[in-house]
Amino acid sequence: MIYNLGQENSLLNVFISEIRDAEIQKDSMRFRRNLERIGEIFAYEVSKKMEYESREFITSLGTAEVSVLKENPVLATILRAGLPFHQGILNFFDRAQNAFISAYRRHHKSGKFDIQVEYTSSPNIDDKILILSDPMLATGSSMFLAYKHLLENGKPKHTHILAIVASSQGVEYIKKHIPGENFTLWVAAIDDELTAQSYIVPGLGDAGDLAYGSKL
Repeated sequence: MIYNLGQENSLLNVFISEIRDAEIQKDSMRFRRNLERIGEIFAYEVSKKMEYESREFITSLGTAEVSVLKENPVLATILRAGLPFHQGILNFFDRAQNAFISAYRRHHKSGKFDIQVEYTSSPNIDDKILILSDPMLATGSSMFLAYKHLLENGKPKHTHILAIVASSQGVEYIKKHIPGENFTLWVAAIDDELTAQSYIVPGLGDAGDLAYGSKL
């Protein structure tokens, strides 16, 4: 199942327009905050697909019956670009456990690159709801490799993969490599083109650099 939240008219598209805008991108604090707000919207939409149970709560005047989450998910992200997006999701799923994957592109002189995962910090995800997020889904290989490493800590009963801007190629890659009914992909925009260096066009640029400054 794939949900493209950007196809609906909502405030989400205002925030998407701002993270794409080269002028607004010059304010890194605003860029981070927009990623966080987008994460909050994604979390709200994902929450509609989760299981709930009815519980009674005592107020000062009586008893109220409210539907609450049956279980809290495990939230995972890829360092470093994923941190603000992840924080927005955590703002809503504030009782969730968290996992972090240290992954990066190792570039070669030929112009090609491979994905390196150096470290994974994760709780047990066996039979849990897993929400794996990263702002950009370019080739899809980083997201899939992160998912594979998380599986070393258990098999989730359902996985939600969240990306703000995805390429058509990345979407197809994830669909091919994570088949089955226990997987949902959420995006806010799908762009058709990738550069020779596998950056999404028009995309928004390097989300990590825009959020935290350029790196060596």
